[in-house]
Amino acid sequence: MKFLWPEALALLLLLPALVAAYVWALGRRRRAAVRYANLGLVREAIGAGGRWRRHLPPLLFLLALAALLLAIARPTAFVTLPTQHETVILAMDVSGSMRATDVEPNRITAAQLAAKAFVAEQPPSARVGVVSFAGTASLVQPPTNNREDIVAAIDRFQLQRGTAIGSGIVVSLATIFPDAGIEIAQLTGNRESKARPLPADGKAKPEKPEFTPVPPGSYASAVIILLTDGQRTTGPDPLEAAKMAADRGVRVYTVGIGTPAGEVIGFEGWSMRVRLDEETLKKIALITHGEYFYAGDALELRNIYSSLNSRIALERKQTEVTALFAAAGALLAFVAALLSLVWYGRLL
Repeated sequence: MKFLWPEALALLLLLPALVAAYVWALGRRRRAAVRYANLGLVREAIGAGGRWRRHLPPLLFLLALAALLLAIARPTAFVTLPTQHETVILAMDVSGSMRATDVEPNRITAAQLAAKAFVAEQPPSARVGVVSFAGTASLVQPPTNNREDIVAAIDRFQLQRGTAIGSGIVVSLATIFPDAGIEIAQLTGNRESKARPLPADGKAKPEKPEFTPVPPGSYASAVIILLTDGQRTTGPDPLEAAKMAADRGVRVYTVGIGTPAGEVIGFEGWSMRVRLDEETLKKIALITHGEYFYAGDALELRNIYSSLNSRIALERKQTEVTALFAAAGALLAFVAALLSLVWYGRLL
């Protein structure tokens, strides 16, 4: 446990002074009791239980003060709390290698079934968007709460040539931040240099403020789930795209489907061996503070998506718990006052 204002812990030194004052008050009462002629009558009137009962309210009150003084120091602790991920982007590989059958019935069908099961388990408040990528990447379903539209977009996948993993990440970021001006050209260096036409009023729009990076994994309103089975063959460097996501605080959870050894597939007169590039996927997850998962078969793929669902729903992070200490202090003080009133007809 840490404290945001540790200097306030010095106030705890007041507690030993209060204990000393309480002991002094007890001694004073004992001296006053000597005036009675028969101390046995006094002990009998107090009773056996009264010896500990008279100390309980002051003890509870002391604990209440300790809790309240700790609350002043603003304690923090690592707790597991629901996250605020409002948007989930499914970036899914639709390259020709996804027709491989090393995952039954084939990679693309297994991925579609698992993705639809994942979507069905999302809370109603979560918006889900779908990005497909092969030689290029495109947003096939903007983030929405309509589960039928999401499932329909997943069912419409058409396999194409090429694998642009970096493009899939960049398009996902552009979907999460639609007004940030994120473009693939920022990574490829092919930004068009020709002048843009002026608006109808003849005034150029002011330039957007300079982007300021944030800590990786700090953006709590969206995540990207990237599923692919192959290696990058075109498009921007996936690691540079991952750095772009990390600078915006977006976590990228990567899922590798297929086998690292790969499989030879043929399509339209050509054949090639498609291998899973686990190293790149692990680096993407590491850079963005996400996590990498390997799916060797259809069942494992569905289990991974189920695990991702729980990881997105709950997150362990450091949180200020001042309110808990303040509530505990108030409760202890109330119980101490209540017992004192019931037993002695006075407050402490």
